[in-house]
Amino acid sequence: MTENVSQELSTLLDGYRRFRHTGWTPHRERWSKLRKGQQPETMVIACSDSRVDPAQIFDVDPGEIFVVRNVAALVPPFETTPGLHGVSAALEFAVQVLKVKEIVVMGHGMCGGCKAALTQEMHGTRPGEGGFIADWIGLLDDARAPIAERLGTESREAEREMEHAGVRVSLQNLRTFPCIQQGERDGSLKLRGAFFAISDGVLHLMDEGTGEFSPCT
Repeated sequence: MTENVSQELSTLLDGYRRFRHTGWTPHRERWSKLRKGQQPETMVIACSDSRVDPAQIFDVDPGEIFVVRNVAALVPPFETTPGLHGVSAALEFAVQVLKVKEIVVMGHGMCGGCKAALTQEMHGTRPGEGGFIADWIGLLDDARAPIAERLGTESREAEREMEHAGVRVSLQNLRTFPCIQQGERDGSLKLRGAFFAISDGVLHLMDEGTGEFSPCT
């Protein structure tokens, strides 16, 4: 190893060495099975925020969940316009190739992407200077309007409403994909909304009928 390794990389390498000792070596049989492929039954769509790692929150082993993470855990609606559709590609792979049985959209507290969607602080910026973020969280514009009108854009209550709304928007957009529509029709696929509160570490599940979130017991 070269001497000019950064402190940041050094921290990661220390973690890798711990993983080799406690996570890989004692479980070689499990890792050997994963060489043959993956068969996760659940897909989790979560935020890129470093505080909300789905594997840690759900305490799962490698191979158990298929994870997509992006700013604010958003899913764009189904579209066929030219472009690079990363989330859509992951959904196709999870549903049509891996045959997952459940998709969980997990929002979280203190989400910077949802806060930016609420305050529109990135609005009008150019790509490379915040414009990519602004375009992405623009997916929440329609959901933002009634929240901003009722609660304003500065309170923690408004931010929490925006975070919950983000989950509902992603679930709504998921249901525009033909493969997901088919899975729900034939009962092979279930969609679920969830929310992890960073402040107290409690997971909340969304009631499909009311759209409200309740603590998981």
